[in-house]
Amino acid sequence: MALQRLKSRALTRAAAAGSVAALITAGALQAGASQAASFSAHTPHGAGSALGIVRVHGAGSRHKAAADMLYNGGTVMTTAATEAIFWGPSWANSSFVGDKVTGIDRWYSGFGGSNYAKTSDEYSGSNGQVTASTSYLGHVIDTSQASGGNRTSVILAEVAKEITNPVPNGYYPVYVDLPRGGAGYCAWHSWGSVGSVPVQFAFFFNLDGDSGCDPQDTSGLHSQGLAALANVSGHELSEARTDPRGLGWFDSSGAENGDKCAWTFGAPLVTFSNGSQWKIQGEWSNHAFDTNTGYPNRSGQDGCLSGQ
Repeated sequence: MALQRLKSRALTRAAAAGSVAALITAGALQAGASQAASFSAHTPHGAGSALGIVRVHGAGSRHKAAADMLYNGGTVMTTAATEAIFWGPSWANSSFVGDKVTGIDRWYSGFGGSNYAKTSDEYSGSNGQVTASTSYLGHVIDTSQASGGNRTSVILAEVAKEITNPVPNGYYPVYVDLPRGGAGYCAWHSWGSVGSVPVQFAFFFNLDGDSGCDPQDTSGLHSQGLAALANVSGHELSEARTDPRGLGWFDSSGAENGDKCAWTFGAPLVTFSNGSQWKIQGEWSNHAFDTNTGYPNRSGQDGCLSGQ
């Protein structure tokens, strides 16, 4: 019964988010009774639906019908231990890599304790309160042929292959070397288990030269490809912390905090705790909306915080 209720919720949220969500909601909720037996230490199972889908710029609903996010009875990430995975043969090519690997390292190293991380601190779940406490454990590079993002179970399998010691508060973003092509989204996040350990993970296309996923950072601090990855990384990590396993915080249309402020920017650059600066979309705050202290999202709802 619990599995069926969760499946119904996943399908409802996919329908609310539109055809892109329906496309990549695959491999979800496959645990079931057949997976009740024990798993080996690195067997991935139970990949969740893709959530927090960053649609290309200008696409998707503006969530006008819903304002405050609602709590749905599940957990949040009170802390997060992040470890990035760069997947695909191009990550061995220095011309392709450019500033992306070192830049993503710097992004995650500075996220913890930043004002941007604190934009999610108001949300709590059955296990406690979201905090700005995140750590970065570095990255791994897998130069085998990468997969696209149309199946969450495939990305979870990559996490299981590359992360030797997963932790329950782990967040594992997977950056592939494949371009978006005709896919209508830039990134997403999901959840599953590796052996008996619950994990959170995310998927990101290579966004080099991708105008549909470009925040148009004119600071000159980063390459266009890195700036694009940094922006959607903020979207997904913020959502994973407030809705890690599909039963956290989202509004009546299924939109999470990143979705509600997607492609809106409250400051030219946001400064992280290590001094690095990034052009990143804002994140939704119920408190800011209720007190009229945020900046407007694309629907004119004043609930976004820049994190500056």
